Amino acid sequence: MEHTGLVIEDDVRWMQRALLRAQEASDRGEVPVGAVVVRDGQILGEASNCPIQTHDPSMHAEIAAIREACAAVANYRLPGATLYVTLEPCTACFGVLMHARIARVVFAAREPRAGVLGSQLALQTASFYNHKIEVTEGICADQSRQLLQAFFRARRERLGPLSVPE
Repeated sequence: MEHTGLVIEDDVRWMQRALLRAQEASDRGEVPVGAVVVRDGQILGEASNCPIQTHDPSMHAEIAAIREACAAVANYRLPGATLYVTLEPCTACFGVLMHARIARVVFAAREPRAGVLGSQLALQTASFYNHKIEVTEGICADQSRQLLQAFFRARRERLGPLSVPE
């Protein structure tokens, strides 16, 4: 799909909003990822990562924003909606994107370890799904990467090497 200047301009505007949500996550000590669900130029839902705060491993920014959007429209499906997210989605988030029937995902930075829209997998190209998602990547990627790098640098300085609790 060829994008017009207006689409790219809108993508940057909404991604900037997602970056604000990511900064909020960082300020709370959560991995800085933010997401915004938009349809017809209106925000339906927005959120930041909050699995630590909520004690819920599913509360990635994408899932929280989609939950809010679904509640706003009183429907578990969001046809025609675009999800803007500051980091490439993981497999759990991809499943929710599919079930919600998100039309398009725009992500900023790649997630080299667990990203499923190009980094490790390209699930959006799998032929066995009955829904297709258009993917655009790289919008505000440098800003997202810088936010993530600063967060993990500060965390390492404060806590030492990251360890996973048993």
